[in-house]
Amino acid sequence: MSHSSLINDHSPDKSESIVFFDGYCNLCNTSVDFLLSRDKRKLLKFAPLHGSTAKKRIPSRLRTGVDSIIFFHNGTFHVRSDAAIEAMALLGRTGKLLRILKIIPRPIRDVFYDFIARHRYQWFGKKESCRIPTAEEREWFLD
Repeated sequence: MSHSSLINDHSPDKSESIVFFDGYCNLCNTSVDFLLSRDKRKLLKFAPLHGSTAKKRIPSRLRTGVDSIIFFHNGTFHVRSDAAIEAMALLGRTGKLLRILKIIPRPIRDVFYDFIARHRYQWFGKKESCRIPTAEEREWFLD
């Protein structure tokens, strides 16, 4: 799936940076915690893929093909390995260094990404219910 711009009437404001994630997945929630702890400039918002924000804002053709992470930034939806790399790149020098991974062709990166995504529940577990943000986290989370 390409990461081309797919803006429509329900898309987020182009200035927003939203990480849409699997709120049931332990690996995904750990990744959100990692991003939250490093987002000193408060650039990112987070929304579960199963929530109303994702249903309203992500084009249906993206929702059906991706079940682990979608990142919206600068008017573009990024999926799979591109989503992870681009979200990290907002968080300073260390994150920007990860962009070097883009020298690896996306189809190859996505093979590895999809392998991990396919086994994430088996390897890392699954929550019984979708993540509920703490009081301190609420300002960064969308429904």
